[in-house]
Amino acid sequence: MITEKIFGKTQDGQEVTLYSLTNKNGMHADVMNYGAIMVNLFAPDRQGRLADVTLGYDSLKKYFTNGNFFGASVGPIANRTANACFRIDGKEYQLKVNDGVNNLHTDYDGGFHKRFWAVTKDDNANSVTFSCDMKDGELGLPGNRQFTITYTVTDDNELKITYTGETDKKTIFNPTNHSYFNLKGHDAGSVLDETLWLNCSHYTRIVPGAIPTGELADVAGTPLDFTKPMPLGARIRRHFEQMTMVCGYDHNYVSDATSGKVEKVAVLSDDKAGRTMEVYTDMPGIQVYTGNHIGRHLGKGGAHYRRRCGVALETQFFPNSANDEHFKRPLLEPGKKFASTTIYKFV
Repeated sequence: MITEKIFGKTQDGQEVTLYSLTNKNGMHADVMNYGAIMVNLFAPDRQGRLADVTLGYDSLKKYFTNGNFFGASVGPIANRTANACFRIDGKEYQLKVNDGVNNLHTDYDGGFHKRFWAVTKDDNANSVTFSCDMKDGELGLPGNRQFTITYTVTDDNELKITYTGETDKKTIFNPTNHSYFNLKGHDAGSVLDETLWLNCSHYTRIVPGAIPTGELADVAGTPLDFTKPMPLGARIRRHFEQMTMVCGYDHNYVSDATSGKVEKVAVLSDDKAGRTMEVYTDMPGIQVYTGNHIGRHLGKGGAHYRRRCGVALETQFFPNSANDEHFKRPLLEPGKKFASTTIYKFV
């Protein structure tokens, strides 16, 4: 079932609508056409009791800033791009320098999370599709481009996110969703007692600035190993250079799943809350970020958010994959439609 309500107005006066997608079990996601952002996700525990498990805000106005990217759709290029530039067929394209000398998430003011999106509803599929266009050269990227992001809530307690992209010139496209999860509830404080398993035996080693070196490093014997379920806080304070340089977990993991197939890549669980969330994707990587830089401020319902009160599990191409020849390149070409699916399933 899809219901809707007005959530506010953009700074230029456009009405923003919040769409609620509810399944037969009561699980529901609230998504809006400003930024294609997920505002709430009410998920059941083992007894069917619902809690909002994503960090966010009650008011639209706070999303005009949203420096932590709560619930955000991120694109056209998620994560970091070294020196804020890349080349296609010998031509250099310049992005905004907004993260040291690098680029992070394309553009803080003009990226996906700050756009007004057109909407198509599908009541039969219990889904909402957001669509937007970008012109050739916009945000520094080539191509007249068309993008869609579809949110679906299924009766199997799945939140499904599907991305598509098309272009008339070769361009780079690497979208993700930046929701922070806390399975006890968005207002429950630390997630360090929640347990994570990853179907990932390697990660992309980084240098200061969190730019990958190109090496796919083995997680074995390091605090980055989640090939067996492990509490997020068990080793987060270890003096391990790869972690100290980013103040905890903020790393891209390499999926061991079948390339191009939607398969399980992660499981986040909280025994006290009685919730387990499985993550499925056809993307080659997943960024695990433990909210190391969330500052103290008020979230939904007056909740006091702070450092490590949520964990983001961002499915994606690898950081700096626009440049690094060792990685699969997210090159979108004319006549070749990009499509990718990520599923967050509560079991």
